[in-house]
Amino acid sequence: MTFRARVATWIDTSYAQRFILGVILFNAVILGLETSESVMVQFGPLITLLDKLCLAIFIIEIALKFYAFDLRFFKSGWNVFDLIVVGVAIMPGAQTLSVLRALRILRLLRVISVAPSLRRVVEGFVTALPGMGSVFVLMAIIFYIGSVMATKLFGQSFPQWFGDIGSSAYSLFQIMTLESWSMGIVRPVMELYPYAWAFFVPFIMMTTFAVVNLLVGLIVNSMQDAHNQADNERTDQYREDVIARLVAIEQRLADQQGRADAPAKINQS
Repeated sequence: MTFRARVATWIDTSYAQRFILGVILFNAVILGLETSESVMVQFGPLITLLDKLCLAIFIIEIALKFYAFDLRFFKSGWNVFDLIVVGVAIMPGAQTLSVLRALRILRLLRVISVAPSLRRVVEGFVTALPGMGSVFVLMAIIFYIGSVMATKLFGQSFPQWFGDIGSSAYSLFQIMTLESWSMGIVRPVMELYPYAWAFFVPFIMMTTFAVVNLLVGLIVNSMQDAHNQADNERTDQYREDVIARLVAIEQRLADQQGRADAPAKINQS
């Protein structure tokens, strides 16, 4: 086995993955401590040193992966994801610009690429995107129809909520989330339009309780499919390992049988 192959094997071991996961969580704590002025006054140099040490470990890990896999490194979306997240921290000006400094917390997202269970969740979510697109189009149609109707019905009396189609869409989004929808918007509207409930209640039923639940159902089904696919892959790998072991055992028995038959053939001759 070549040194490059050994590096590739070591990177995929559970020990290396657990070490990287521990560094990620430790670095998340360090980045949180950097937001405390009192802590930075007392331990600022130490925290900064530890943060740079964690970043150095991440850079070394990515460098080892690139060495082990060469251009195959970019075939894995998770490797590209890790490269982008770590790359944000080493961009020019990352230590001075407040926006780039804030983006360093994105390193915590590397937990997703290290933890298999979280990876399955993200893979299920990505798999659900095509179906979610259809749901989003349906929701956009409902919002557009509702925004036009709300502007025509209530815009003149309540311009702060329904003065134009943009304001109506934002107000309807607040109503869909059920955030202060009754006392904040609907009941004041019903003081002038007693039958306004006939518009808002069906809208909530269609969006909050129907379309949103449909969206959740798609995500859950996709996550279940991703989980089943992972189980099938593990089963196939286990089956291949068992077959390989059986073949090796049969070959060993055949070799032993051949060695046992050799003296008998010599005696016969």
